[in-house]
Order: sequence, then structure tokens, then C-alpha cells
Amino acid sequence: MRPVNIGLLGLGTVGGGTVTVLTRNASEITRRAGRAIQITHAAAQFYDPQRISGLDQIKHIGSDPFAVVNDPDVDIVIELIGGYSPARELVLAAIENGKHVVTANKALIARHGNDIFAAAQAKGVTVAFEAAVAGGIPIIKALREGLAANRIEWIAGIINGTGNFILTAMRDQQRPFAEALAEAQALGYAEADPTFDIEGIDAAHKLTILGSLAFGIPLQFDKTFTEGISKLHAQDVHFAAELGYRIKHLGIARRTAEGIEMRVHPTLIPHRRLIANVDGVMNAVLIKGDAVGPTLYYGAGAGALPTASAVIADVVDIVRALTANPHHRVPHLAFQPGELSDTPVLNIDQIETAYYLRLFALDQPGVMAQIAGIFGEEGISLEAIQQKEPADGDTHVPLIMLTHRVREARMNQAIRRIEALDAVSGAVVRIRMETLAG
Repeated sequence: MRPVNIGLLGLGTVGGGTVTVLTRNASEITRRAGRAIQITHAAAQFYDPQRISGLDQIKHIGSDPFAVVNDPDVDIVIELIGGYSPARELVLAAIENGKHVVTANKALIARHGNDIFAAAQAKGVTVAFEAAVAGGIPIIKALREGLAANRIEWIAGIINGTGNFILTAMRDQQRPFAEALAEAQALGYAEADPTFDIEGIDAAHKLTILGSLAFGIPLQFDKTFTEGISKLHAQDVHFAAELGYRIKHLGIARRTAEGIEMRVHPTLIPHRRLIANVDGVMNAVLIKGDAVGPTLYYGAGAGALPTASAVIADVVDIVRALTANPHHRVPHLAFQPGELSDTPVLNIDQIETAYYLRLFALDQPGVMAQIAGIFGEEGISLEAIQQKEPADGDTHVPLIMLTHRVREARMNQAIRRIEALDAVSGAVVRIRMETLAG
């Protein structure tokens, strides 16, 4: 049986790792797939041949990716260019040519996946994207196959390693955000423009995919609430630790009676939770199924070889199924195409969670009563209140409050009223809280 020919688009970090792993583990991969797999074509604008092991085994390397997707000798296209364009055009061209596609491009899938999967379904080919979420962690396969018997109740994930590294440095080294970000950039964990990582956009792309797989809804990136970590203060990280919590930048998807919650934001979680102890650049995804209960998936969320591991696993899956009836393959989004539901994705005002609040109030009688009165009128129950020592010569003291669960719209109204008080200085800091109990 002839080898399966791969056309590789992109020879950057992940592309180079894919070449390295596929050539280094060729015999093991062949044993698993049942056929030899070889990269015969590659396209890249720039690459370092000294950095990539196994590059000499690729017969055709050029700069035109469309030449690769249009070559009749290529069976599977691996898209590792990233971004929206020309990645979208290349993937659609490969599908039109009857080629299977493997991609690590979470932005492409989150924004254009519905159209791409429809095109693939029509042509009877597969688009695989395990590497698009959480790097080397096989989270897509777990949701799509391993947990197929479950009604998924919720997902909570640390799905951006850069943000997790920054929060770990802020907690363990008491560093302000700017210093922790600078260190992440110096170590190569953060880009020169870190916006996608620190503002939650990268995590929102990934959560969009996980939510669709978990709940059988179309991909809806534009409805995923996104809040970054750039405005977090080191003192809140410290205060949270004093209260027995850690702050993590979580992607949370939850099924409710009213619809689906899809949100990315800093979150206080109890320090005893396993996911609260995932530090540095590592990723972790906690999934609660009605039959299996909570399951935790942990590992490297990025990097050349971990991500290449997921890319090649997708290739092996496709090779194993090359002779299968297209209608009998595992569906792209876990549910059969005609079975996706129109369950609404909730606006952030509709979600219900507990809150950590920090504000500065005059240290004088009656102020606390005013604040507590507003909470009472808005139907918000307080779990704990702490007053911190004021700075020398400061007339305002920091107040830390933990609330019970309440709708976001009610909390917004309460915060507006509290900020309007003459006795309160500046804005109220608000961080959402989750217990993530099984």
C-alpha cells in the first residue's frame, strides 16, 4: 500500500516540530496508522533549515501554498500558517480538491469553522483540529469521543499558557502585571504584541470550539464574553490568596436552563482545586459530565513538539479512516451535522456567579451600612467582608467582599450605585468567582 502524502503549509515553530516528530517516530506512527505517512510537499515564506530535523526528507519545498493544495499527489493538507487569510482560502481550496485537512488554527475554526465543516461534509472529507485547543492535550478527542455518552454540564479551562505564566509570577513573585508580562516576553512565551493572550481573545477562540463540541451548538465566537488580565492588580492576587483562593484566567462554558454560558475572564477559584494549582505555561481543562463526573486534562498547551503531537495524531486518525464511508466518520463538532441545536448563548448580564469585590471607602461610621444597604436592596447576599489597613495618611480604607451567587445584571446595578456614593473613591474592582465543585 502506497504511503499517504502530506502537504505542509508553514515551517515555523509547529511546522518544524511536525516534520521532526513525523520523521523521528516514522516507524511507530506507521504501526499505529497502518500505512506509511510522509511529508512530500511543503510551502513557507521563511524557515530555518538548521533548526528543523528531517527537512531533507521533503521532496518539494516552495513558497506558494496554493501549489501544494492544488497538487494531485497530496492526500492530506496540514495548515499551520495561522490567522484568517489566506488560511481560510487555502483550507477551502484543499477541501474543494477532495483533500483532508489538519489544522492548528483556532482563530480560523472559531470564526469560519461552520462554513469550513459544511464544505468538508459536502465533499466527504475530514477537517481535523485537535491542535487548535490546548496544544498537546487531546481535549478535542476526549469531548468528541471519550465523553460521548455524557451530557456535558460545564467546562472550565486554563487554555492560554501566557496568561497563566503571568498570573503565576504575580502570585509567587509578587510582581505587578507589567513586570510579569515583560518576563513572559523575554522568555518567548508572549509575543511583542501580546493582545490576543492577555486580553483573552486566544482563549475565547478555544472556548468557542470547546463549547460547540460540548453542547452541540454552532460555533459562535462573537457571542463569547471576553475579559483579559491586563487590569488585574497584584494586591487582588494577594488578597485572594489570603482568602483561600487563586486567580486564574478561565474559559468557562456551562449549560443552564436558559441557555449556554460562554465566557473568558479572571476567576477566583478555591486553592484546593487541582486546576487552581496548574502554574506556569501549562494548560488544564476541567470537564463535568453527568455520568463520569469531573475529569481533568493537563499538559503542555503550546510548543513545537507538544502541538506537533496533536497535529500528527489527527493525521493518523484520518489515515485510519481513509477507506471509511464519510457519513460513518466521527462528526467534526461531535454531533451529527443535522443535530446541532439552536440553544441560545447567554449575554454576560444573564449569567449567575459569585463575586470578589474591592473598593476604597471613607473610614467613618455609617459608610459600611450604606454599602450593605445597597447590596440588600439589590438582593445580593454577602458571604464575607474584610477591612484592610489604609496606607499612611490615607482617609480611605480597602474593603474586600465576597458575595453569594447573583445575576451579573444585579451586580452591575449595585456597583453603579456604590461607585456613586461620596464615601467611595474610584471604581469597584470586580472578579468573578467559581467553586468548580463536582
